[in-house]
Amino acid sequence: MFERRMVAGWGDMDFNSHMANTSFLDKASDIRMLFLSEHGYPMGEFKRLNIGPVVMKDDIAYFKEVTLLENITVTLAVAGLSQDGSRWMLRSDIYRSDGKLAARINSTGGWLDLTARKLVTPPPSLLAAWQSLYQTDDFQELPSSVR
Repeated sequence: MFERRMVAGWGDMDFNSHMANTSFLDKASDIRMLFLSEHGYPMGEFKRLNIGPVVMKDDIAYFKEVTLLENITVTLAVAGLSQDGSRWMLRSDIYRSDGKLAARINSTGGWLDLTARKLVTPPPSLLAAWQSLYQTDDFQELPSSVR
């Protein structure tokens, strides 16, 4: 399982003194980009290839509050993938410092050609990176996004 420890910082808080819903989405985005960077796809490589990840849907379930300066663990797993890699569903679980699940984020997306502004298949090594992720118990094969 790919995971990283992070901190719920000042900018992550909302008026109710707990982590804001948008901050959970930001942490899910951060873990995706950390994974990609560590697997040969830092931002510069995406610029060179002229593609980028695009999220088309996020689904969040909340379980426990996260408070200011609390250490959290953010995980990344693959919950769905098309055979050609053009469409994916990634799951990020966010755990509090006491080990309790605070939130689960499912993000569905694909790869955007930044010039044509359409979905494309990823290079084989990028597909292999997604395939190397831990598969969730409810993993499903997704249809291709390429027409």
